Amino acid sequence: MIQPLVALRKEIHRFPELSGQEFETAQRIVNFLKPFDPNQIITDLGSTGVAAVYDFGDPETTIMIRCELDALPIQEVNTFEYRSVTDSVSHKCGHDGHMVIVAGLAEWLQNAFLENVRIVLLFQPAEETGEGAPSILADENFEQIVPDYIFALHNLPGFPIHQIVTTGSEFTSTVQSVSISLHGKESHAAEPENGLNPALAIAELIQQYNDIVVNDVRDDNFALITPVYGSLGSKDYGVSPADGELHLTIRTRAPQQMDELMSKVESIAAKVTDKHKLSKELLWFDYFAATKNDAFCNKIIKESATENKLDSSSQDYPFKFGEDFGVFTQRYPGAMFGLGSGEETPALHNPDYDFPDEIIETGISMFKEIILKTLANR
Repeated sequence: MIQPLVALRKEIHRFPELSGQEFETAQRIVNFLKPFDPNQIITDLGSTGVAAVYDFGDPETTIMIRCELDALPIQEVNTFEYRSVTDSVSHKCGHDGHMVIVAGLAEWLQNAFLENVRIVLLFQPAEETGEGAPSILADENFEQIVPDYIFALHNLPGFPIHQIVTTGSEFTSTVQSVSISLHGKESHAAEPENGLNPALAIAELIQQYNDIVVNDVRDDNFALITPVYGSLGSKDYGVSPADGELHLTIRTRAPQQMDELMSKVESIAAKVTDKHKLSKELLWFDYFAATKNDAFCNKIIKESATENKLDSSSQDYPFKFGEDFGVFTQRYPGAMFGLGSGEETPALHNPDYDFPDEIIETGISMFKEIILKTLANR
């Protein structure tokens, strides 16, 4: 079975699609799943999402296994045959690999002997923008597949290949983005005193935000503020500009800490703009709730790693990156685990990253065991 899965991954990798545009990717998944006779395939879920439903007996429990459909706006630099054919779009987070792992469960489920359970394989759109999970939950068709338990994995470069990585009460951090637009008054560049140039305000904002950063995720007060974009004026050298803009992403371990950090960001913005007599607009977007790990689900993951005789490691603190899987785990019991993709593998979101096919079978074996152990202990 592994060769068809590798072929599917390479096909998906070659034809990536951005968040909310995963129409062909979703159809490829549907075409792959149909021969394995799910009881139902729900399409267009939360826009482009797909859910394959397997019912066994009179379902008393629903177990959902979730993965992501979307790629990233990154130009691939790899030169292998299946490299992305789409300019400035590529699978640099491993969602192509996550998809085939979940799709790989279909062959097993087609002939499995399970009792009184519904298994849902969920292929979710738009994870990278944080819009996918909320759109799934808002879709009325989701009501028929609401999970009792939900599980997911994420490949982890920098960890030994095949290693299973678990965390404490959260797997990923809470993430939020903000744009700060500043408005002053234009003047002649030779007479900046006659205008209100936001340049110094932007510089002060960056410095003051950096002063409150706690960049150690092991610290309970972890608070990361990263400037990701800025703009100021134009290439008109006789004009001192009136407008500027600063974009940030901010990260904390839990939603309550996020609320506190957002208040600090807003307070600093107010003080700095008042000082420089500027008007301002703050816009918050791209919210990723922390991925909560239910204690029971986390225990099942650890036991499944042991059953599969896989090397494992555990850490008490979450990873710094965000994942909209947290939208599900804030509502339903669930957990996410890491699957080591190699200590020498390029980092996620790097232009030379590629998902290692060697860990496809490892991911499938983990999810099989997670399903069986969940049923045995429900």
